[in-house]
Amino acid sequence: MLTEPGREAAETELDERKKKILQAVIRNYLETGEPVGSRTISKYTDLNLSSATIRNEMADLEEMGYILQPHTSAGRIPSDKGYRLYVDTMMEEKEREVVEMKEMLVERQDKMETLLKQIVRVLAQNTRYATMISAPQTKRNKLKFIQLSKVEANQILAVIVIEGNVIKNSILSVKEELDDETLLKLNILLNSHLNGLSIDEISLGMISVMKQQAGIHGDIVGDVIDAVAEGIRNEEDLEIYTSGTNNIFRYPELADQEKASELINTFEEKQLLGELLQDAGSENGNTGIQVYIGAESQVQSMRDCSVVTATYELGGGMKGTIGIVGPKRMDYDRVVGTLRTIQTQLDELYRKDDR
Repeated sequence: MLTEPGREAAETELDERKKKILQAVIRNYLETGEPVGSRTISKYTDLNLSSATIRNEMADLEEMGYILQPHTSAGRIPSDKGYRLYVDTMMEEKEREVVEMKEMLVERQDKMETLLKQIVRVLAQNTRYATMISAPQTKRNKLKFIQLSKVEANQILAVIVIEGNVIKNSILSVKEELDDETLLKLNILLNSHLNGLSIDEISLGMISVMKQQAGIHGDIVGDVIDAVAEGIRNEEDLEIYTSGTNNIFRYPELADQEKASELINTFEEKQLLGELLQDAGSENGNTGIQVYIGAESQVQSMRDCSVVTATYELGGGMKGTIGIVGPKRMDYDRVVGTLRTIQTQLDELYRKDDR
């Protein structure tokens, strides 16, 4: 591995144009396994240089020892020196990106959880009914980014970022220790094939091609895809926040011990609430409001109640549902007005947060 002074010296002798051309040669060779010519590089980079200029730059890179020409008439391939500079600088950059992304997303996720808990608590206080809210989700979670990094000799960490800026971490076991160059190749392979896809868009044929390109590390590709699928499936489980269940006892028609106990259990277990909010979200359509009176609710314990739900949207396909549960004689005007206000405030807050 290059020492810090050695890396600085290597980077100093390469101007920005040479660095970009070297990166393009290496990335293209990693993807195709074929020697890379100047015409390919002219299409591959954003330098807008002629093939002749690129040939001259590639000749300089060859003279410096960063690329090789295996045959007289062939294009170039990376040398060990070229790989080393690429691995050291690019992996450092990727690690920094992952750290920055994780810090940003964890902060945003914590802020969202705090906000939702505050909303459901304020709703319960203002309406004097039982309230619930589901965390935002996307209808079809798509993969945004994968980063593999070494944890121990026989373990790697797969950091999986899915749509909605949700991070999932998975520890994978490997048969033998992987060097930085191998991890880099696997990162490029996985991201070039999978970025932007939902789990049902990843076909068996695509997986087979990736495993073939990964060679002896094909099992790792399969393990990563399993981790992606698991991460997306787990994200599809609703996170629900509730408040104000004791408000049920304010209303005589709901305060019967058996009825109240059953209703409170429904709020505590949350599984039925999740089904109710998911169905309500699909029926509400585009940020609409839905009212279920008595037997119109699919939840048995709520057959003596009215349930009013509203869908909120945070952009990027991220949606959640708010629900208010009270007696059939609830103040519908006030409840619907309150929910519309919350929808507007969330929309304004999200737009302000994204500016």
